[in-house]
Amino acid sequence: MLTVASIAAQNHIKNKYMRKNQHVVKTENGWGVLGENNTRITKNFETQKAAIEKAREIAINQKSELLIHGQNGKIRERNSYGNDPYPPKG
Repeated sequence: MLTVASIAAQNHIKNKYMRKNQHVVKTENGWGVLGENNTRITKNFETQKAAIEKAREIAINQKSELLIHGQNGKIRERNSYGNDPYPPKG
């Protein structure tokens, strides 16, 4: 299972000048929004739905991606808000 620390470590490797993608992750107290390269949760929520709403708002504002992790820590959904390559591959 991925933890906040392991996601933060993975994110640290990526280019620090990119816009911050927003991750919705399972926490000890429910669900949290974790900005890319952050080591701490931006905000905790009781439900995944509430965390997704906030993360989507941030991702739209920053024109970045939203990555939604399931309870098992794996990414189950990914949405891009202005960070799409043009023209699309394939």
